[in-house]
Amino acid sequence: MVFSATVLRVMIASPSDVPDARDAVEKAIHSWNDANARNRGVVLVPWRWETASVPVQGGHPQELINAQGVDDSDVVFALFGGRLGSPTPSAVSGTAEEVDRAQEQGKPVHMLFSTAPLPNDVDIDQLQALRDFRKLMQEKGILGEFSNTEELTVLVWRTLEHDLTGLELSSAPAQTDRKGVDLLVQPRQEREVSGIQQNGTPKYTTRRWAEVTNRGGADAEQVTFETIPEGAAMHLVAPQAPVTIQSGGSRRIPYTLLLQSRGDEKLRVHWIDDEGERYRDFDLE
Repeated sequence: MVFSATVLRVMIASPSDVPDARDAVEKAIHSWNDANARNRGVVLVPWRWETASVPVQGGHPQELINAQGVDDSDVVFALFGGRLGSPTPSAVSGTAEEVDRAQEQGKPVHMLFSTAPLPNDVDIDQLQALRDFRKLMQEKGILGEFSNTEELTVLVWRTLEHDLTGLELSSAPAQTDRKGVDLLVQPRQEREVSGIQQNGTPKYTTRRWAEVTNRGGADAEQVTFETIPEGAAMHLVAPQAPVTIQSGGSRRIPYTLLLQSRGDEKLRVHWIDDEGERYRDFDLE
């Protein structure tokens, strides 16, 4: 269905050794669009040089990537594993040059570093160059880390929400032609530092919540939440009294999983609309 939206380009930059991470970021952008584009009036378009650049002549390849990718992008994700990348005429690597150019233009730039184990054949010189670059970048701001693609997906979603708030686009009016109540429930999680272990390394906990969004054109009234089946190993931190989720609105419902969780727990949402009392079950795991 047709709807009006602000379109933002998100550039995915990296050396050649993190293809899975590049794929994960692109997938996260598409999943954000699926969940939010219509309601938020924002569409995010991923840009990767290997799939979106246009083959032209007339300059160094990095200059052409800068012109086609960096200059026309609104947000930049720079991903690193164990390599910094090949040098260019103007910088220590192509990705480093893209980061510098985007920062000079005042664009949001997010540098995310993998903490996954490195391969046995890692290039020691490249690794040291990356460490030097990371130290330099750490002096200029906050860097992100991820150990797997699941953590990266959560980090990308959180980062995009931060950027949209800063760009004052997250409050774009919802535009929908769907009649009635149309609920979408998506599980979210975020890893947080909860303390320090005896060996001095951070101790993490996982915060989980369900993002309940009403994509329909009518308000969902008298909304309540419960877990099924009976005795499910999931604890909801839900409102005690019924709530209203307006058209285009959303609500976070925190939850925790107990140790004996079997992975088949569901969230049952009850509501009232023009058709009367209704409910629907959603998977959370």
